[in-house]
Amino acid sequence: MTTKLTVLQGDITQLAIDAIVNAAKNSLLGGGGVDGAIHRAAGPKLSEYCETLGGCPTGEARITPGFNLPARFIIHTVGPVWHGGKNHETELLASCYRQSLLLAEKHQLRRVAFPCISTGIYGFPADIAADIAIETALSFLQHKTVFDEIIFCCFQPSDVALYQIRLQGK
Repeated sequence: MTTKLTVLQGDITQLAIDAIVNAAKNSLLGGGGVDGAIHRAAGPKLSEYCETLGGCPTGEARITPGFNLPARFIIHTVGPVWHGGKNHETELLASCYRQSLLLAEKHQLRRVAFPCISTGIYGFPADIAADIAIETALSFLQHKTVFDEIIFCCFQPSDVALYQIRLQGK
């Protein structure tokens, strides 16, 4: 079976799938953007659970239950802040996707959705981030076949267009 790569525009907190990925802060205790939306939708038990994890370094990932979300699990990953590409930002962002997929595979999660990691307040250029997300997922899938679907759930229409263009012919 071939894994389907899908692009959706919408609210990642509404997806009833195995896992959604959270673009988290190092503390894992919530913030703005998608991180804040996920924490609000999941409810206070998410923050309580995250307090026990001791944070997460940039480029790594942690998994929690989905609590009040329709998704069964949340994979939290901490993307890099963009500093012009001079501080290993591209490698760290690729690691976010790879580590999230490894956790999903370990827990036998077949449908996973990613937001646009690091492109909000962290300032990562959306076009470069989309390339990294897609290429990392495709590279991972060359060796792994557990997934039925990997979703790139974009909030902005401009991000949807970026992903759709980049996925053509892949």
